[in-house]
Amino acid sequence: MEELIVAVYCCVDDLLKNILKEHPPRQRGFAPSLTDAEVITMEIVGEFQGIDPDKGIWEYFKHHWLDLFPQLKTRTTFTRQAANLWMYKQESQKRLAWKLGGFSDPIHLIDGIPIPLCCITRATRSSNFSAESDYSYCAAKDSYYYGFRGHLVINSSGVITGFTVTTGKGSEREALWEIVSGIEGILIGDKGYISEELKAQLANVGINLQTALRKNMHDKRSPSLVNFLMRIRRLIETVIGQLTERFNIEKVWARDTWHLTNRFNRKILAHTVCLWLNRHSHDPLQFERLLSQ
Repeated sequence: MEELIVAVYCCVDDLLKNILKEHPPRQRGFAPSLTDAEVITMEIVGEFQGIDPDKGIWEYFKHHWLDLFPQLKTRTTFTRQAANLWMYKQESQKRLAWKLGGFSDPIHLIDGIPIPLCCITRATRSSNFSAESDYSYCAAKDSYYYGFRGHLVINSSGVITGFTVTTGKGSEREALWEIVSGIEGILIGDKGYISEELKAQLANVGINLQTALRKNMHDKRSPSLVNFLMRIRRLIETVIGQLTERFNIEKVWARDTWHLTNRFNRKILAHTVCLWLNRHSHDPLQFERLLSQ
């Protein structure tokens, strides 16, 4: 674990060096006791461990790794500094995705992630994010929920190249335009993206949209192509499973947009950093191997 912490720190520190030169995080006042690279390292390692709340990450390092982070102060200071770095996590993830070839890959996949805000029976009593949340239906779980909907794009190796969040009823097709910037080639989606107009619009920017068809639609594509699309589409289900089970992306602990944005950004960055550190493995998405190599 100590070697993993050091490896994550080196990766984050290298990414932040150029970003901080271009966009200094603070123009005045005293510098925090922990460096920005140390804070982001703690968040990423905490996420890898499945520790979701800010308090839990702070307690884990306070009790187990204080010798590596001797300047770790109060939980409030750590949480505030971490939230202030949300934009730097977003930019770090994007740059690391470029290094991993995420944007140069000719094949990408897109899908949605239900993010419940609370149990649907408590929705009428929930006051958090009342303006941003809505009721929606998750086809994969065959159930209704109240909350947000995440929209995810990955390449054929599992590298996340785009992520955004809308209300539960947010349009998949409208959200798509926010997360396909910088990619070209084949984009594989589910039936929710069926639209000749959308397909034509994407073709104008170099994207060939391919989706599964409804039962009453005739498929003119070759069976081999259809089988290939169905087989490779399973990859995004794997990535969504990781984001849900290991990184707890479906849990909403934040109470304001500032902290919520930070939570999403650090989970996406944590997944990308783990993939980067495991990139030479036979299966880079097997993150458990990071502690057994």
